[in-house]
Amino acid sequence: MNRFVLAAAACTFIVSGALAQSAAPPAAMDMKGMDMKMMMPSAGDSTSTAGYKAAMMKMMTSAPQYSGDADVDFMKGMRVHHQAAIDMAKVVVTNGKDAEAKKLAQGIVTAQEKEIATIDAWLKKKGV
Repeated sequence: MNRFVLAAAACTFIVSGALAQSAAPPAAMDMKGMDMKMMMPSAGDSTSTAGYKAAMMKMMTSAPQYSGDADVDFMKGMRVHHQAAIDMAKVVVTNGKDAEAKKLAQGIVTAQEKEIATIDAWLKKKGV
């Protein structure tokens, strides 16, 4: 009986902790554990690694301010996400050696540019 009560208490504690974490707004997230230095270009980086790091840093520093409007926030966030995909794909187009990877990357550039145009038109129509 005591083991059951102890197990139930432990499960309650774990579940309540998980729920509390998932309910926390993004602004409350603790970024202290992230090693941002790993995304900073360094002298020993290859051209492609420096390009990927630059794309990731650009994405991380371009995060939109949240408005509370789910539609607007989605569109703004996806625009930043799509631009990062384009930036990373262009690294492959420029520096890659594998024809299949380069072809996929070029397709990503083309598709994401079209989606960004759609997003921009939508935001403009909404006056954002």
